[in-house]
Amino acid sequence: MKNEEQLEYIRILKALQELPFKIGKKSLIEFLQGKETPRIIKNRLYTLATYNTIDKPEHDLSQEIEKLIINGMIKLTASQENKFLKLLQLTKKGEQEINDPQLYQKKTSYSFKEIETPITQEDLDLFDTTKNFLYSYNLEQKKAITSPAKNILCIAGAGSGKTAVLIKRIAFLIEYRLIQPEKILAITFTKKAKEQMRERLNKIPQAQGVTIETFNSFAEKILKANNRLVYDKPTTLLTYKDKITLINRALEKMNLSRSQALTYYFKEQKTKTQEQLFTIFVNDCFFIRDYFKSKNKPLQESEFISSEIKHKQAISMIVEIAGFISAAMKRYGLRTFNDQLLDTLHFFENNPQAIPQYEHILVDEYQDVNASQIKLLNFLDPQNLFVVGDPRQSIYGWRGSDIRYILNFAANHEPSQVITLTKNYRSKKKIINLINQAVSHMGFKDLESTKHEEGKLTLKECYSEQEEYDYIIQEIQKSSSPIFILARTNNQLNELAQKIKLQSIPFQIKTEENNLEEDESLPNLTLATIHAIKGLEAETVFVVGCNSHNFPCKGSEHPIIEMIKDEEYDKEEEERRLFYVALSRAKSNLHLTYTKKPTYFIKETMHRTIKGLDSQEKKHKEKSSLNNQNPLFEKLKNWRKEMSQEQNLPAYCILTNKTLQEIADKKPSDFDDLSTIQGMGEVKIERYGSQILRMVQEE
Repeated sequence: MKNEEQLEYIRILKALQELPFKIGKKSLIEFLQGKETPRIIKNRLYTLATYNTIDKPEHDLSQEIEKLIINGMIKLTASQENKFLKLLQLTKKGEQEINDPQLYQKKTSYSFKEIETPITQEDLDLFDTTKNFLYSYNLEQKKAITSPAKNILCIAGAGSGKTAVLIKRIAFLIEYRLIQPEKILAITFTKKAKEQMRERLNKIPQAQGVTIETFNSFAEKILKANNRLVYDKPTTLLTYKDKITLINRALEKMNLSRSQALTYYFKEQKTKTQEQLFTIFVNDCFFIRDYFKSKNKPLQESEFISSEIKHKQAISMIVEIAGFISAAMKRYGLRTFNDQLLDTLHFFENNPQAIPQYEHILVDEYQDVNASQIKLLNFLDPQNLFVVGDPRQSIYGWRGSDIRYILNFAANHEPSQVITLTKNYRSKKKIINLINQAVSHMGFKDLESTKHEEGKLTLKECYSEQEEYDYIIQEIQKSSSPIFILARTNNQLNELAQKIKLQSIPFQIKTEENNLEEDESLPNLTLATIHAIKGLEAETVFVVGCNSHNFPCKGSEHPIIEMIKDEEYDKEEEERRLFYVALSRAKSNLHLTYTKKPTYFIKETMHRTIKGLDSQEKKHKEKSSLNNQNPLFEKLKNWRKEMSQEQNLPAYCILTNKTLQEIADKKPSDFDDLSTIQGMGEVKIERYGSQILRMVQEE
């Protein structure tokens, strides 16, 4: 890689350092690409040295900026004029990086390839000694199971057997390291995952006594054991029936009917019943109350994004309701799951002698941890910490999870080992190739398929949603194997479900509100939102609505999410990871359907993979054809090289290849023609227009 390409991120940082005011991501990208927007021209930003210094598509540049945000070089701040707008600001770490460009390359949170712990001869000798115990595991899995390191991060890609590794490590600690089961705590996120882990450990006689909990169940046990020390009255977990009762009382006190409250909150919502809307409304009211309590922020209107008048009435109502239910819960001795965790943290802070002691703590799905859960782990302060997760599947930032905890684990837990599981036991080769490309910018080692078959990929363009649904129904009728139909929103699922019902095809629906347990007696066809299907797999997967409206999703079924001021949450990147999760559910057949224009999450390389083209060969042929067939293009490139040397600027700062190619193809005859060329704005025409037209005329 050329040095200037290696240091491309430095040009992004320098641009933020050089710009006279803060700007948003889109504006920074336009500046770096050399676009001549009214704002750039008005403020003469085109005179700055970093203007027009990166020749990359918008979504690629967006990913590069996201990396720098994740790694603390750039931070997001809210605009004073429009609190919904996130502005970019260079951090002290970013300023240091400009002065020492090697720092980022050495310590970037994405550099797991560089800091990954190698498998040594000592490891191989141990594997050989324990070959009967480890016979069915690959080398990387064996390393994760047996490593003696105090702190271990196991990056486990989709379908790489992470839960099996975690369970086997527990068995190894007991059988070979002679750790007492009572000194081991395994933590996961869902009740279902906890039960699955317990079921697997029950098959290991020596593992009886290992504590397996969710974060919530762990906190609940602590509070039950110490209720009198924590509360001044008996306190119980809030039920959904309790939630309904409290919301109804709040609305009654505010003299609001259900329908009025739903109208204020959802505005126009035609695809759901009043009962469905009320369920979302109830959950959102409690979510926002818990959210502010977790952030230790006051629950007041100024903490919301209120730039749009349409939100003001909803925000005012939600704040009053949340305040009412919070006071009522305290009065009646009720607590939410979130309260359990926060109350446990408060108890540990005041009663350190009551903190249980564990030698080994193992955490599953570490990419989903939030600040409160990290604080709990810090209180437990285990001698040995093993965490397993996949940053590519971090999709819960909207409810408080923070991807930075897994990305920065090695830096925050020195010394530590990083072990990456890359062998995928789920998907066939073409599907693995596609999902690797979907998140290639994150810099992780590619997954490797263990299957011999290529698998099937299709990208189907449809002229309408009706045609899209008809196509899917026709295809699922041809198959008898398990099928997932995945959608970004519940609205899409409901519409498709109605169509499928008319065909008398049995199916089940999984949503976050209706997350059915797996059952062998259930139909082969499952309709699900992507959030609800995480962790599951099917032989055939359809991802419906793969257009720019749904990926990234423009709206939300939870309006309050759009109203929160959260400077740390980047929705676009999380939406990209959500798309990755959808693709990686497929074992053999993956079908993507869309109307209008496909999402830009499907990169050009992915389009070629789906079509079965060799991208490098095609690129070489196109370049060869271009050079042989268009001498004007070569002439323009030679001229640009001279300008570059004369002005002491990189060539692409003069004009990009894309602009030169368009000039060579269209052969503009005057300044009006030239102004239609992408990349030829007022400033470029003023500087180079006459010379370009002369070269065109000479041809």
